[in-house]
Amino acid sequence: MPTSHGTDHDLVVVGASFAGSACALAAAQSGLRVVVLERKPDPGDKLHTTGIIVKEAAEQTLLGQLPPALVRRVDEVRLYAPSLKQVALAAPGYYFQTTDTPEVMRWLADRLVENGVDLRLGQTFTGAGKRDGGWHVDGLGTTRHLVGADGARSRVARATGLGTVEQFLYGVEYEFPGACLAHPDALHCFLSKRHAPGYIGWIAQSPTGIQAGLALRHDPSRVRVPDIDAFLLRVGAAAGLPRLLKPGTTRAGLIPCSGPVSPLARDGAILTGDAAGIVSPVTAGGIHSAWEHGWAVGQAIAAHLRHGGPSPERMAIEAAPRFRTKRALRWAYDRLQFDWPFDLLIGTPPLRWAAEQVYFHKRVAGLR
Repeated sequence: MPTSHGTDHDLVVVGASFAGSACALAAAQSGLRVVVLERKPDPGDKLHTTGIIVKEAAEQTLLGQLPPALVRRVDEVRLYAPSLKQVALAAPGYYFQTTDTPEVMRWLADRLVENGVDLRLGQTFTGAGKRDGGWHVDGLGTTRHLVGADGARSRVARATGLGTVEQFLYGVEYEFPGACLAHPDALHCFLSKRHAPGYIGWIAQSPTGIQAGLALRHDPSRVRVPDIDAFLLRVGAAAGLPRLLKPGTTRAGLIPCSGPVSPLARDGAILTGDAAGIVSPVTAGGIHSAWEHGWAVGQAIAAHLRHGGPSPERMAIEAAPRFRTKRALRWAYDRLQFDWPFDLLIGTPPLRWAAEQVYFHKRVAGLR
């Protein structure tokens, strides 16, 4: 049985995100008393993720058990230069999955409850303080460990004195329910310093319609909102986007792009997912990395409490991906992005090789 030391809970996780769900499930399946606080009454509401799952996540995590109606396989990436010249990219056996993301988040919430997690929907984390070797969470009680999986502007990080994310992309995505692309079997990605300085735009067929998004480097001193309408007017026809569509849902939010925060963990408090900066600085893909890290954190906490295992704080820090190469690429892309090289080099072996490293990492030949 877990060691309680007089606390009300073994683990409190803030945020029913991919990372938070993974952490809570790993701990609960090991017999810990786990509470998850989620500020939204509906876990599928007001999302900040594209919900695109890479092959590794689909085959190596619980996400591989998603009902077929919630996912759609995409085998190809079409990369467009600013001139809209394009190149098709693929790797043998590799694929992405677009998702009905709101329903995916509700499905995950159901898995938490099925595994004995005390899921508190509509309950906001307002603060916490150290007490008797654990954390006293406002309005909840005491816990041995506190995990923040509460996004890029983590309240847990601020309350516990952990590191905060300093560099962001800002993204906006439209959902077009029931709409179909003329070219639905590819993830369409667009390079453009004009529309997406520091990042890209994308269009993809999802199980419920079309998702189209745009992100750019966030500069707090010069707030700029992605002009997704102008972007889609420019590129929509190339991807086969029907004309005169009206978006049904809009998602928007900050995306960490500077790598793991520091400190990521100490004194029984740990960050994971976006709160920890565990998002690829290049592709902004975070679901697979977040799930793996959240799961590792949950297992480490359980091993420590049940069997006297190593410090979960140390294990969380060691499990966090460093993204060293991608952080270097992020630095270069921020400073050296110009449209004309992409127009000139699109389709050439060097650019194709570089793009395949970003999207596929040559995983099979051995995004987000």
